[in-house]
Amino acid sequence: MRALRYSINVTLDGCCDHRAILADEELHRRAAENIERADAILLGRVTYEMMEAAWRAPARTGARPDWIEPWMEPFAQTIDAAKKYVVSSTLDRVDWNAELVRGDLLEAVQQLKRESGKGLLVGGLKLPQALAELGLIDEYEFIVQPRLAGYGPTLFAGLSKLIDLKLVSRLEYGSGAVAMCYEPVHGAG
Repeated sequence: MRALRYSINVTLDGCCDHRAILADEELHRRAAENIERADAILLGRVTYEMMEAAWRAPARTGARPDWIEPWMEPFAQTIDAAKKYVVSSTLDRVDWNAELVRGDLLEAVQQLKRESGKGLLVGGLKLPQALAELGLIDEYEFIVQPRLAGYGPTLFAGLSKLIDLKLVSRLEYGSGAVAMCYEPVHGAG
């Protein structure tokens, strides 16, 4: 059974907008390591399209956009090569090493988890909230940024129930960001 891990950057005041995050070399390295620890990434349509636009290697030239620093290249290569599952009812097709996931979310993700392997990684906001509601996330990693954004979107806004978690690890970065990993406390909430 593969574990489903959720990892997201968040500001101290709960903002999850990628434009509010201090994305440095350490965070890109951590994100690449998280992808390498998984057999595949599970994404919703919005996150898939955003990540593809930013990180997919250009087909013709192979040259990355000017904003990608040399230290971002290992992350870019890792996410570009990763197997992806895209949960969407609106997309007709996907590529970029991706496969569409359709139908009942609970059933589809349980099937993916039943396969053997290293695990699955999920990103984004809406899909992880739906997966949390279904009790499918096995590990939550919140990388808390030393920044106040003053706006949203925020994590798990509108969650219908409490989900109790226990801290299993903590890692501090030079930037002041802190990665905290939690596992659900089953039977609580």
